[in-house]
Amino acid sequence: MCSIIGYSGNEVAAPIIVKGLKRMEYRGYDSVGVATESNNQIELKKGIGKVNEVNSKIQLDTLPGKTGIGHTRWATHGKVTEFNAHPHPSNSGKIAIVHNGIIENFEELKKQLENEGYNFKSETDSEIIANLLQKNYESTKNVKETILKTVSEIKGDYAFVAMFENGQLAAARFHEPLIVGIGQENVFLSSDVLGFIEYTDNVIYMKNRNIIILDKKDFQILDFNGKNTEYEITKVSKEFGDVYKGDYAHFTLKEIYEQPDVILRSGEKTIGDIEKAVDYIKNAKNIYITGSGTSYNSALIAKQILSKYVKIKSEPIISSELQFSPEIIERDSVLIAISQSGESADVLEAVRIAKKLNCKIISIVNLLTSSLVRKSDITLGMNCGPEIGVAATKSFTAQLTILYKIVQKLSNNITIDFEKFAESILKIIENPVKIQKIAKELKNVSDIYILGRGINYPIAIESALKLKELTYIHAEGIPGGELKHGPLALMDSDVFVIIINPNDSTYADTLTSAREIKARGAKIIGVSDIESDLYDYWIEIPKIKEILYPISEIIPIQLLSYYSALEKDTDPDYPRNLAKSVTVK
Repeated sequence: MCSIIGYSGNEVAAPIIVKGLKRMEYRGYDSVGVATESNNQIELKKGIGKVNEVNSKIQLDTLPGKTGIGHTRWATHGKVTEFNAHPHPSNSGKIAIVHNGIIENFEELKKQLENEGYNFKSETDSEIIANLLQKNYESTKNVKETILKTVSEIKGDYAFVAMFENGQLAAARFHEPLIVGIGQENVFLSSDVLGFIEYTDNVIYMKNRNIIILDKKDFQILDFNGKNTEYEITKVSKEFGDVYKGDYAHFTLKEIYEQPDVILRSGEKTIGDIEKAVDYIKNAKNIYITGSGTSYNSALIAKQILSKYVKIKSEPIISSELQFSPEIIERDSVLIAISQSGESADVLEAVRIAKKLNCKIISIVNLLTSSLVRKSDITLGMNCGPEIGVAATKSFTAQLTILYKIVQKLSNNITIDFEKFAESILKIIENPVKIQKIAKELKNVSDIYILGRGINYPIAIESALKLKELTYIHAEGIPGGELKHGPLALMDSDVFVIIINPNDSTYADTLTSAREIKARGAKIIGVSDIESDLYDYWIEIPKIKEILYPISEIIPIQLLSYYSALEKDTDPDYPRNLAKSVTVK
């Protein structure tokens, strides 16, 4: 979703804001803009493209003033145009805003404001906030009263920061993340701690239905009724400031190579809570597992390993679908919610539904200060460090590792040597030459199909997702046994098929599927610990315990997706039309 930032302090604001936007660009990168206040005037620059690209063209970081706001956009309302980029000024130019989220009643408010003489330059829902603020400020002449009246009129999920021509900043939060950074000589308002982590690690996580009024370094935090509200200043982990690529060409590659270490670290900061989670699961009336995207694919694997190794039934649910069939959830059950950011709107909505039914919530999440954590009974921390690449890689490994640790605690006969497992994964990634060669073959391919069975089928789905995200190639994960029920009609000499085929109980049947594909002329990439003449290309994985195959299978596909993206000249860190943390439904 979009990133927003506000700054007030003793330093020139624009360079600090631009730097913060670069760090948060994974949240959206369609367009970027900055507005600052200087001498009771607001100056604004914005353009289409990524932060560095736009900054080099129009020098965002040269704007004057020690107060400012900035934004990177992930388009929801309106096309990617300069007019639709943020910040949005009010008609008078005396107020400017940046906004993350969706205003549900914007059409109604827009018509009302147009009838009162206000003009709109953009197609966005965000611009109505700027003009509504102007209208209310002209009647109240008071920033606090203006913000309170405005939030009483808008409906939806949002976080916005408004800058007034007198240099005051004001912000409001309703179901979208907003964090305050408290420095010695400055204050930040941001979607993410990455926006200011190099300046301060003292933060306030704004509560829902709260506003903040900021005048230089002085601020007050109020609820939507205008009453002072309690807040807590906490320290965030400095590891979230470590967001530099180092010697790696892209964050995605860096994060792929961090996975052996992730296997050793995952869940370690909340190891005691794994025991508590195991007790919840043991005594659960029903178990549901929810997530979006890659996290949902983790849920699919969780179902497989819980049933296979500890005879516990569970039901995976796509988070975005639960609101349309909440009756799936039985009262007094357990919901395991999986989310890297802990801010995904669909996951939070699924949790809300489950809590209404008196369900216990176990969350698997990377950011231990996120909204999801605050809604959970037990939190298991991924502890994989910041993941900047939009396509999930190391967070998937972290999620699975935590699930393995849960299964190991539940089972009397599953023992996993995670150090040995990490060493085997290191062998996969230390020599990617073969994978790089295969990537060259995929440069002009239009369709890739990935086959898997049993525990390997969710990896086929996750593999397809990675290929789609990074290469824009049409990719589809297929259960191997369903090949003859439609997909076989698609097989010809122009098609590549990836066969997820470790030496487990699915091996022989999957090899049969490979023969059927081969007979139709398609090219086969085999991901296996056993070589076969049926494979045109073989990606070797280590011989390991069956439960561990999913991680060893997905990592070479992550690498294949990454190197294929390079061949196709796409940006693996920032795939088109996507964002890291989708905080809107």
